[in-house]
Amino acid sequence: MTRKFTTEDASATRRVVIASVAGNMLEWYDFFLYTTAAAMVLGSVFFPSDGHPLLGTVAALAGHAVGFAARPIGGLVFGHIGDRRGRRTALLATLSLMGGATFCMGLLPSYSSAGIVSPLLLVLLRVLQGAAAGGEWGGGVLIITENVPADRRGFLASFSSCGMGLGFVLSSLALWLAEQATGDAFRSWGWRLPFLASGVIFVVGLYIRRNLGETTGFEVKSAEGGTRSPLREVLRRHPRQVLFAMALRFADSGASYIFMSFSLVYGAYVGISSTVLLWAGIGGMLVDSVMMVVFGRLSDRVGRRPVYLGGAIGMVLWAVPFFLLMDTGQPAAVWLAFIVGHIAIAAMIGVQPSYFSELFSTRTRYSGMALGHELSSALAGGLSPVVATALLASTGHFLPVALLTIGMALVTLVALVFVADGRTEPATQETVAAKEDVGAPVA
Repeated sequence: MTRKFTTEDASATRRVVIASVAGNMLEWYDFFLYTTAAAMVLGSVFFPSDGHPLLGTVAALAGHAVGFAARPIGGLVFGHIGDRRGRRTALLATLSLMGGATFCMGLLPSYSSAGIVSPLLLVLLRVLQGAAAGGEWGGGVLIITENVPADRRGFLASFSSCGMGLGFVLSSLALWLAEQATGDAFRSWGWRLPFLASGVIFVVGLYIRRNLGETTGFEVKSAEGGTRSPLREVLRRHPRQVLFAMALRFADSGASYIFMSFSLVYGAYVGISSTVLLWAGIGGMLVDSVMMVVFGRLSDRVGRRPVYLGGAIGMVLWAVPFFLLMDTGQPAAVWLAFIVGHIAIAAMIGVQPSYFSELFSTRTRYSGMALGHELSSALAGGLSPVVATALLASTGHFLPVALLTIGMALVTLVALVFVADGRTEPATQETVAAKEDVGAPVA
C-alpha cells in the first residue's frame, strides 16, 4: 500500500530540491567558467599562436575536451563512492575537487611568463575539474529522484538540471562583469577574478552540502545490503541501459556545447560583439532553465520519451537556422537563435534526470548513470566545440558544423526507438527487485 504524501513530506522535498539546485549551480559555475573563458580569452593567455587567429582558441578548447575526457573516470570513481558510501559523501568530494581546481586556475602564470609549464598546469587542473564534474551530475540528480514521489519525479528532478543552467548563467555573468570592470586589463588579469571568486563559492557550497541528508533510496539499499562492486554489477546486469544513456546524451550534449561555447567563437568570426553573444547566451540559458522544469512536468503527464523525442527533432530542424540567424549579425536575430535552440535542448535535459534514474536499480544507479552520461559527455560534449572550431577554421563556413549537430541528434533519435519509457513503470524498490531477479532491464 502506498503511503500518503503528507505536508511534512512536501516540506522536506522542498528543502532537498532547493539544496540540490543551489549546490549544482555553484559547482557547475566552476565547470562552465573554463568553457566560456576558453572561447573568450584563454587561448591568447595560455596558447599563443602567430598563425591563424583561431588556432589559439582551438588549443584552449582542446583543454576543454581533455576535461571532458576525465569525466568518465570521475563518474566511475565517484559513482563507486556514491553507491558504496552514500550520495552525500560523493557530492562533498566532487565539490572540494572542483572548487580547488578552479581557484588554482586563477593563480596560474601566463605562457609569456612561464612558457610551456603554464598550459600544462592549466590542462592538469581542467582534468581535475572534469573528474569532479563526472561525479557531480549523477549525485545531484539522485539527491532529488531518490527522495521524491514517483508521480512527480519528472517535475522535481528537472530542478537539478535547472541548477546546471543557472551555473552557466552565473559563470557568464561573472566573466561579463569582470570584463566591464577591468576594461583593457581583462585579457591580462581581469579574467582571473571569476576564477578566484570560486573560493567564496566553494565555502557556500560546502555549507549547503554538509547540511544535506542521505537519500531515502540509498538508506533503504544500505539496510538491505549493497554490492561490493557497483561497476561490475551495472555492466553485468544493465549494459544496454549504459549504451542507451550514452546515445540519448548525444543530441543535447553536443548541441549544448556548440551553442554555449562554439557559438562565441563563430559569433566573433562573423563580427558579433562579445557583449551581444554573452547576453544572448545568458538569455538562452535562462529560458532553458525555466523550460527544463516545464518539460520535466510534462513528462510526468505524457511520458519521458515523447518529450525527449520532441527535443531531438527540434535540434535537427534548428541546426541550420541557428547559424543563418547568427550570420545576420543583428542582436534580435542572435537572441532568437539562442532561445529557440535552448528550448529544444531543454526538452531533453529537463527529462534526463528522471529518465536516466529509471533506467537503473538503486544498488548501481549512481555508477550506471554516471558511466552512460559521462562517456557520452566526453565524446559529444567534449569534442564538439573543438571539431566545430576546426571545421570553421578549415572551411570558413557553418554548414559542416550544422551537419555535425544534426548527426549527433540522429544518434539520439535512433536510440529513442528502443528505449522504454520509465514513467509507465516507475523504478520503485519493488519493481527493481523483481526485474533484478530475472536479469531483465530496469526501465
